[in-house]
Amino acid sequence: MRERFSNIEQSALKDVNESVPRGFISDQVEQVVSRKANAVKLDASFDVTVVADTLVEDPDDTREALGKPHSKEEAVAMLLRLRGSRHKVWSATMVHAFGQWKTTVEHALVEVEDFSDDVLVELIESDSWVGKAGAYDLAGMMGEYAKLVEGSETTVLGFTQASLQYLDELQSLFSISRS
Repeated sequence: MRERFSNIEQSALKDVNESVPRGFISDQVEQVVSRKANAVKLDASFDVTVVADTLVEDPDDTREALGKPHSKEEAVAMLLRLRGSRHKVWSATMVHAFGQWKTTVEHALVEVEDFSDDVLVELIESDSWVGKAGAYDLAGMMGEYAKLVEGSETTVLGFTQASLQYLDELQSLFSISRS
């Protein structure tokens, strides 16, 4: 986001319930991002507020989400499920501007190589899985072993393409109104 927008403040939301019931992953990720939006204390000094969430769809069960692992053991289990398979990554983004929220949900398809156990150990020991849905970061170490098959890389990294286009439009509007 910082590459696209020069005047930005990022902060993590604490104490947001990110648990999800079984169901369509698109619904699950939208439910979590809505909770995040409800937790935001809107500040009039900001023109725009953005919240986002990402879930990885279990390659063997399209109604099961792989969220953020809470331990090395959970991260190992997730990476073993993803190793040698294709899976969808779902992101939901909500943008607040002009007094209202705009929500978008998108998915991308990622293929993970059948990497060795030595690579699995490296991925776990690097802590690159910490705070990442599905226990990996496509822009990090896992980028060597996973490739985007369909969709947008920004979706895999946590923001919908539609939300970024909307933010570009808003940036243009605010630039025009301030000139």
